[in-house]
Amino acid sequence: MKKNIAIIMGGYSSEYHISIKSGNVVHKYLDRAKYNPYRIIITKDRWFYLDEGNREYPMQKSDFTISADGNTVHFDCVFNAIHGTPGEDGLMQAYFELLGIPQTSCDHYEAALTFNKRDLLSTLKPYGVPCATSYFLNKGQTIDEDAIVDKVGLPCFVKANRAGSSYGVSKVHKKESLGQAIDDAFKEDTQIIIESFLDGTEVSVGVITYNNKVTVLPATEIISENDFFDFEAKYMGKSEEVTPARISEKQESNVRQLAKFIYKTLGLKGYTRSEFIFIGDEPHLLEINTTPGLTEESLLPQQARTAGISLEALFDSAIVEALR
Repeated sequence: MKKNIAIIMGGYSSEYHISIKSGNVVHKYLDRAKYNPYRIIITKDRWFYLDEGNREYPMQKSDFTISADGNTVHFDCVFNAIHGTPGEDGLMQAYFELLGIPQTSCDHYEAALTFNKRDLLSTLKPYGVPCATSYFLNKGQTIDEDAIVDKVGLPCFVKANRAGSSYGVSKVHKKESLGQAIDDAFKEDTQIIIESFLDGTEVSVGVITYNNKVTVLPATEIISENDFFDFEAKYMGKSEEVTPARISEKQESNVRQLAKFIYKTLGLKGYTRSEFIFIGDEPHLLEINTTPGLTEESLLPQQARTAGISLEALFDSAIVEALR
């Protein structure tokens, strides 16, 4: 019997259109001999199934079923391709857990923890995971620019705490620019994190569960044409991505060990992609993505291909692991 797979995509954040692209790639490459894939679009206003002829059928949120052509479709597994809320912050994971439907990403608590940069770094620092110096700020709090600069120095990064794809991120070179950067970050989230600038090679490392084993994929080196790996660099061709990364054997060993340690320590599942910057041979963690981009050009698929894993095998493995 073929399994019915709901590929959820879209979401409520600025990453909606990127998620739609990821979901469509998953839909394209899933093996039709094993699976019946359904594209499920999640928006704030409605959830619906989009069929091959682009006809829309409403989703029943009470049990996550659809009625199409006179038949009620129940799903054996959900393939999560939503970047940002509600697919990467634990909301969808908790919903599917309550319904008893397996899904391909990590569990709800781990998703919420990793999506919150401040909580993630605070959790991992006691384990000895190196990170940048950081300053936390909530909307409505008094902004003390001198205290910020005293703690993190200049240049520094101002980031929305719970957002992805470099939305709400600015690199600040002088104190006079802090106010605008903070305002921009608050457009994405009510919490922000301000971090010291780490001057070194940036790499992205995918860690997945593949054939029932935690597997670290080859690292990708990020070389941005812009001042940092911002939205333009990430999605509009303003960067060079080199897989495998041009790093020393020592650096490669260190980052692979650290990425695997974090994955296991946090009890993560499915796909993750962690971002690091090297200071000497020591990788410093920036953030973790638990529903990373899945287009043909995205970093995790690039890394999988370098490791000899096709998109068909990569996507199949996520479902196999979720159904174990």
